[in-house]
Amino acid sequence: MAEEKEQEKQEAAKPPKAEKPPKAEKAEKPAKAEKAEKPAKADKAEKPAKADKAEKPAKADKAEKPAKADKVEAPAVAAGAVAPVEGVVAATPEGEAAAKAAKIKKVKGGRMVPVGIIYVRASFNNTIVTITDMKGGTIAWSSAGRCQFKGSRRSTAYAATVVAQEASKQAVGFGLREAEIRVQGPGAGRESAIRAIQAAGIGISAIVDITPIPHNGCRPPKKRRV
Repeated sequence: MAEEKEQEKQEAAKPPKAEKPPKAEKAEKPAKAEKAEKPAKADKAEKPAKADKAEKPAKADKAEKPAKADKVEAPAVAAGAVAPVEGVVAATPEGEAAAKAAKIKKVKGGRMVPVGIIYVRASFNNTIVTITDMKGGTIAWSSAGRCQFKGSRRSTAYAATVVAQEASKQAVGFGLREAEIRVQGPGAGRESAIRAIQAAGIGISAIVDITPIPHNGCRPPKKRRV
């Protein structure tokens, strides 16, 4: 009983609990303002109508071409005769001489050498053709190597023919008409070179063999053992 009384006293001694104030009501949020209406887009300005294309002027009528003149009738050809062809020179000695003269190109500013000497050196490995005047001054020359022959082809008769033709063309440009041929060496291009020089239109006055011949002079090399 005593304990119950003490508890009552303690409870009476405690101050009364303060009552919590009632919570304030939440303020109502203001209503959102209505979105402003966007102004209506202005109507697109109408594009101006394209101007009508200017009409192209009518093409002038083409001038009439003058009538072609009547062809002149060719003179009648006698029976059995050959009709002449335009642009073709008749095959006569005079026409052939004119054609050759047209092919030959004369050297500008060069001296004229109507008569000269042609040296043909035909060895086992090469053929060299040299053309000089009567005093020994060289006016033209050529060789198998210069004519793009290589190796064993340089000593052939065909190479000698090409070499002689090239040297002769150069000499004819200096006015060479007649020459003396001096041949040296045992090569295969001796005769073919002479024929090519004659075919080029150069007159041959003489052919002399100047191959050196030993009279038991120097000792020859030893024989090959094959």
